[in-house]
Amino acid sequence: MNNPYKSASKNMKLHQKYEFVSSASLPTHWGKFTIHGFVETATEQEHVALTFGQWQTGDVVPIRIHSECLTGDALFSTRCDCGAQLEKALQNIVEQGKGVLLYLRQEGRGIGLLNKIRAYNLQDQGLDTVEANEHLGFDADLREYGMCKLMLDTLNVQRVNLMTNNPKKRIALEGMGIEVVSRTPIDHGVTDDNRHYIRTKTEKLGHKFDPHLLK
Repeated sequence: MNNPYKSASKNMKLHQKYEFVSSASLPTHWGKFTIHGFVETATEQEHVALTFGQWQTGDVVPIRIHSECLTGDALFSTRCDCGAQLEKALQNIVEQGKGVLLYLRQEGRGIGLLNKIRAYNLQDQGLDTVEANEHLGFDADLREYGMCKLMLDTLNVQRVNLMTNNPKKRIALEGMGIEVVSRTPIDHGVTDDNRHYIRTKTEKLGHKFDPHLLK
């Protein structure tokens, strides 16, 4: 039998690592969101959540966990599918009338922007995205999702429809006590520039993409 006191203690320690800061209105091309700021207390790393619409406790809420990608999200690179997935997630949330986008400051799957550029250089020389990270001395994916628990608790989200192709995100949420009722694929942004990159994520990192898109 699970010990509820042990579980409560674990959640309390987790929440002490992250703090909610403030909220504000954020109009976008897709609709008017609310932006919520959070901070990791040990590193002072900042993360945000965007919410749209209303929900009650226990409702299934569409969510996307999106790791920062400056090149894709802001500079419109087609070297990855990140920017297209971000846009599609926001569109989906507005179309469904409610939802949450968790935007985590974990550039380059956790290695940082400049190291990502170094990894890009290695990819230009023939390595794939996993090999490039490992050549630089990093694991293929260093991202952590502990902050998602406080973010979702703060936003009163307990049950979710998770928009992702990455099964590790589902495992992470369920490990923190978030009920993932369903998973919605987000197969957007596949181009000739990134098809090999996405194949590598599928074959080496377990991401789930429609195989017809990768031919």
